[in-house]
Amino acid sequence: MNTTTRTSLNLIAAVGLALGGVFGLLGTLVMQSNLRAAFWGIDSVGLIVATALLTLKYFRAGNDTVAAGFLVFAIGEAVMLSGTAATLEGSVPAFAAGTALWSAALLLTSIPKQFAIGVRLVGIIGSILFAITASRIFWGEQVLPTSRPLPFFAYPFLVLTFAGWIWTLLKRD
Repeated sequence: MNTTTRTSLNLIAAVGLALGGVFGLLGTLVMQSNLRAAFWGIDSVGLIVATALLTLKYFRAGNDTVAAGFLVFAIGEAVMLSGTAATLEGSVPAFAAGTALWSAALLLTSIPKQFAIGVRLVGIIGSILFAITASRIFWGEQVLPTSRPLPFFAYPFLVLTFAGWIWTLLKRD
């Protein structure tokens, strides 16, 4: 793959991660259900495209564990997308499955030494917080995607991880 193509794919992945971070947080903060669904739809599609591209990038580079992490993240985000148009209560099953997969994906991308230690630590913290969130839902608690303290306070760790991934992508170009 030539340098121009690689740079373009990194840029597309960075934009997808940025869209996911911005629109994911915005969707969590708005009260109108139609606006929340639209924001989370943009968030999900951006993240699915970004993590699919990152799966290929890291697989081609021979970093299979990180590639698997991005693949699992894309699957988790696709599961979440399936519940985006539902009510908050109706989206809980997809949200539980998606957060469980996010947790696994963040561990898979954070344990290998592919990213800077700060990015990896933030990813591991996010992984733990999303594992707790998913476990609570699977245990029978009614935890909405906007509930506080979790998952609400886990999202900043996810977005900081995205920022670290973006920084790594753009720094290497």
